[in-house]
Parts: sequence; C-alpha cells; structure tokens
Amino acid sequence: MSQTRAPRRRAVLVTAALAAGVSVLTACSGDDVGSSSGDTKIVQGTGKITEVPEGERQKAPNISGKSVEGEQLRMSRYRGKIVVLNVWGSWCAPCRAEAPNLAKVAKDTEGKDVAFVGINTRDLDRANAKAFERNYDVGYPSFFDPDGKLILRFPKGSLSPQAIPSTLILDRQGKIAVRALKELSEKELRSALDPLTAEK
Repeated sequence: MSQTRAPRRRAVLVTAALAAGVSVLTACSGDDVGSSSGDTKIVQGTGKITEVPEGERQKAPNISGKSVEGEQLRMSRYRGKIVVLNVWGSWCAPCRAEAPNLAKVAKDTEGKDVAFVGINTRDLDRANAKAFERNYDVGYPSFFDPDGKLILRFPKGSLSPQAIPSTLILDRQGKIAVRALKELSEKELRSALDPLTAEK
C-alpha cells in the first residue's frame, strides 16, 4: 500500500466512526424519531418501552471492561440476578433527569436479587463520569465506554441499547426482558421491574 493511501484509509475509518457516534448522540436530543425494530442499526429515542415474553427473550452479551472507577467489571458476576443496565452520559440532559430515579430504585431493591449497572458512553474524561455519579448519588458501578464499543457488542437484530439514554432489564437467565428507549420515571422503572422480580 502506498504511503498516501494509508493516511487516506485511516481518515475514512475515523470519519465513519465519528458518523456512527453522531447517529447515537442524536437520541439524546429528545426528538421522538426513529424505529425500534430489531433490524435498525441505530434507534433514536423513540420513547418506547418494549417488554418481551419469557419464552422469546434473547441472551445479552457478557460484556466486561473497566468501570468509571478504573476497576474490572464483568456482567457474569451478576448471574442469577435481575440486572437493570442503563446507558448514560454526563453530557446528556435526559440522563441527568432520570439518574435520581435509577439511584432510588437501586437502593430500594438492594438485597432483592436485583443489580444495577451502567454503561457510561461518549464521556472522554473519567472525571465527568465520576462527578455525575457523585452528584446523583449513583451507588452502583458503570462501565466506562467512551467510544461506544460495549454497546456494539449487542447482537444485530436484538433489543440492544441503541439510544442515550437506554435501559435494558435482564432476567435471571441474563436474557433481555425489557428495553426502554427513553428517560425513565421512577414509576415506569418499577412497573417494568416488578413482573420480573415475581418470576421464578
């Protein structure tokens, strides 16, 4: 490969990655546009909450990586628990609005086989993510995923977290039972969570 082609190829790859990032970020604008069908690559905040019957759920990927605090974090450590997985960014106004709701329900469900985990995305500096967790009294860990790679680990055609904010609720088998492509109120979160805690 010639020396002029290599930089050009890198520039094309960087441009493609930035375009993908912009597509995801548009979800945080608050516009209810886009589609929640499994075939779409990016879903822009549709405002929908999708619930999946027990026999039709897909397994979530066993993601792992460093937390906002710099510690190793693995989804496999939550096997056998219901997991609320929230995608957020400190720069995202709807994320800031829903953070107290998530923090409250997380505290209320401690000791009830429910775990809360975040995926912090598009924050290039850990300090911003740490400040967000402090300001909103977030007591559960979050993956630090500045480039959105962990979100891309969800299989094509699955109920993946395709907007910011997004929340997935995984059942005790690690399967996606609920997806919310919106900022969640405390009431909405409890309504989505309660039927899963009742499942045996």
